[in-house]
Amino acid sequence: MSNLLIAQSGGPTSAINASLSGVLSAFFNGREYEKIYGSRYGITGIFTGEILDLGDIFDSEDKIKRLKSSPSMFLGSCRCKLPDPGSLDFTEIAGVRLTAEEIYGKIMDFFHANEIKTFFYIGGNDSMDTVLKLSEYVRMKNDDISIIGIPKTIDNDLPKIDHTPGFGSAAKYIATSILEIAYDTSIYRIPSVTIVEIMGRDAGWLTAASALARRFQEAPDLIYLPEVPFYNAKFIEDVRNKLNKKRNVIVAVSEGIKNEDGKYLSENDSIKDRFGHGMLSGAGKYLETLVREELGVKVRSVEINILQRCAGHLASKTDLDEAAILGETAYRAGLERKNGVMASLKRVPGKNYYIEYCTENIKGIANQVRNIPRSWINERGNDVKEEMLEYLRPLIIGENKIEFDEGLPHYQELIKNI
Repeated sequence: MSNLLIAQSGGPTSAINASLSGVLSAFFNGREYEKIYGSRYGITGIFTGEILDLGDIFDSEDKIKRLKSSPSMFLGSCRCKLPDPGSLDFTEIAGVRLTAEEIYGKIMDFFHANEIKTFFYIGGNDSMDTVLKLSEYVRMKNDDISIIGIPKTIDNDLPKIDHTPGFGSAAKYIATSILEIAYDTSIYRIPSVTIVEIMGRDAGWLTAASALARRFQEAPDLIYLPEVPFYNAKFIEDVRNKLNKKRNVIVAVSEGIKNEDGKYLSENDSIKDRFGHGMLSGAGKYLETLVREELGVKVRSVEINILQRCAGHLASKTDLDEAAILGETAYRAGLERKNGVMASLKRVPGKNYYIEYCTENIKGIANQVRNIPRSWINERGNDVKEEMLEYLRPLIIGENKIEFDEGLPHYQELIKNI
């Protein structure tokens, strides 16, 4: 019988382990494969020999159930960009410089030596780039190994999927945080502006989710997204108009907001990650200084940064359930010998929220960005419309049942293995 290999990559979320649990459940229920292995720290585990027998570790339904509700990444992660198949450049992986052919050769040697017939990679856009390149290499070599992506990203920016696992839980955290900030600022008589910087390089889905807080409060008063050019003068005018109507103004802003020339307000061009992305930091601080200089009022900026990624205490049950089913969907795609696809989900039009599961060709997903429709953003570009809220509301439904140990969430011993 053949075997499976699975790995996780990119940033952690509250739901990425749920997708892993879905693959594990399908494996144990079907038994179409003999073994299921896990590569530690993404694809780099193949090069370092850090491979786990997941069948031995998850030897009970209870362990798989606990894994589903655990945040972070059980297998660990990496930020590793594979070279293009056929490239003559050297690429460093796990501390060793190798040619493209050496890299892909080592991966394929591992697959063959361990009888791996299906490789699952759970991650976001950069991880889907790995799925694309590896699946193309398999095709070039006329091999019958299936390379399948399982989506994960709080940014919700992958094409060909209605929403990505991890986003619903992160959206819930963002809305809750905005609500709590509104409670904090509302008690003071003195006029003030609070600017909340939220993750989102090229797509503003997370920042838009701040509008969900309006069920209980007026905040946020203004929302600025990367999908619309940002103008300093218009921003100051917006804030001034809000201050004329209320004492405390809360602004939600994406880290990736850009000016009319397409330049990130907060980009540091001299620092780039392994995938060539300029490092973003300081959009909120930039706007804080601008408000202080132009309006002279009390102002502070709050950078939520990574806090929403592993907030398991606020995880959406809908998010976790869908993530697990996507893992099962990917497993079935492997049985069908599909290659170069990503497990996906579609929202069925209608009054009630209903999802159908499928697979999509990775070529239309990797290295692409799905933005918020411009029609879901108001004309001035400083708020979202009801269509955005209708899209968001079903994604945050349900509570994740967790245990508490002396008042703090306790997610079992599994996470300590990272």
